[in-house]
Amino acid sequence: MRWSAAALLVIALVGCSGGGEEPAAAPIIPVTMPAFADPGTTALESGKAQALQNVLAKIVAFPDSPAGSRGATAAVVTDRWTWSGAAGKDIRGTALLPDTSMPVASITKTFIAAEVMLLAKAGKVDLDKPISTYVQHKLTANGATVRQHLSMTSGVLDFEGIDFAHLDTAIAAAPGRHWRLGEVLSFHSSKVGPPNSPFSYSNPSYELLGMLIEKVTAQPLATVLRRDLATPAGLKHAAFQDGEKPQAPAVQDDNESCGEPDGYLPCRAFASSIAAAGGLAADAPTVARWGYQLYGGRVLPAGLAGEMIKGDGEYGLGTMLFTLQFGLDTAYGHGGDMPDHSSMMVVIPAKKVSVALLVADGERHLDGAIVELTTALRPLLG
Repeated sequence: MRWSAAALLVIALVGCSGGGEEPAAAPIIPVTMPAFADPGTTALESGKAQALQNVLAKIVAFPDSPAGSRGATAAVVTDRWTWSGAAGKDIRGTALLPDTSMPVASITKTFIAAEVMLLAKAGKVDLDKPISTYVQHKLTANGATVRQHLSMTSGVLDFEGIDFAHLDTAIAAAPGRHWRLGEVLSFHSSKVGPPNSPFSYSNPSYELLGMLIEKVTAQPLATVLRRDLATPAGLKHAAFQDGEKPQAPAVQDDNESCGEPDGYLPCRAFASSIAAAGGLAADAPTVARWGYQLYGGRVLPAGLAGEMIKGDGEYGLGTMLFTLQFGLDTAYGHGGDMPDHSSMMVVIPAKKVSVALLVADGERHLDGAIVELTTALRPLLG
């Protein structure tokens, strides 16, 4: 998730989904993308892993730098082996472990997009129909399509700083309250532009897409994502908040709006208010495995992963397009940012490798550390 300077809190949405019969969905034209083999199960031998661990040590050695942090975890999944590591502590001084869960914010969007693709494949959603076909709300009235919301070209802009300030106040008033999916949209004050607008990062679009998923499936979002994606991908240490609670070990947060820890990250009100745009909590091995399974074509039918990476700019469908910026080859994935945590998932299909990096500080620049990880990976990938 991307945060404005005024945002101590979350991104949100509210609205009502409408009824009516759903039209027949148009077919998706698949994009060829080679499927990965089963993810490796052998741990990378310690001697070779030291170069990767050294990257984490460097991050925590300079915690106050833009690319540093008080604590970091990372994981790598390939078709032959896996690795995970940890260094440093969370904001409350607890030592991090490789399987410590953190809030991973907008990496959640890859799950939302993948689920919408599955619904489209099943004929339950037409990507090129207005999203108002499925969800009626003031933010869907401009006629933007499902695909345009997925690609953040819908004309629905992100929350403003004042919106986050009002959210901060609302969450601080009741940090343990459950927020209904989309409820945060009532705080949205930006003017809505025309459909097919230039790319503009939009958390509200993903809250609307979460509402679409619940409307079409008639199931809670967490239930759907667990059933259709997390279970098939073998993700045992992921929590779709607040339908699910993060499993131990997990970081403790120190968000001023949340008060004392309540088992959610950072607290139930915060996590549930951003459920569809950024509510996921997971550990680094889980995030890396998800990237491998998703962009390796192992949890979606043939062609759908390829559809998600289509795009001429910086964003596909729920996917950041990294081109060659990480050195090994064209890469895909997503980043996430919370007030006290930053994360990045990067998959390089040509090398059949997925990398996850989670740090215990917000608004950190992780690109450089990912480059260092991929540089260290180069001699290990063959």
